[in-house]
Amino acid sequence: MADPYIIPRRLDDPELIGFWTIDEFAGMLIPFTWGILSQHIFVGIIVAFGAWFALRKAKAGRASSWVAHAAYWYLPAGLLGLKSTPPSHCRLLAG
Repeated sequence: MADPYIIPRRLDDPELIGFWTIDEFAGMLIPFTWGILSQHIFVGIIVAFGAWFALRKAKAGRASSWVAHAAYWYLPAGLLGLKSTPPSHCRLLAG
């Protein structure tokens, strides 16, 4: 008798657009769009490929959120809207 319950095999897989995860796709789309708008299509394709390759290597063997966590800790506070670490006197209040 067949088991009536079906357990998904790939429950934690990230969502894909084609063959790429959402962050890889955005990393390719932004330089490619810049290349089209600035009329440097081949440069845009090369930079998009380089961005995809760098992001793929940065995420190798880690969760997708690892890049966002690294950006939070290593990029300047105002860059890309990332907030800075709260001052030490406020950390006790945050829990």
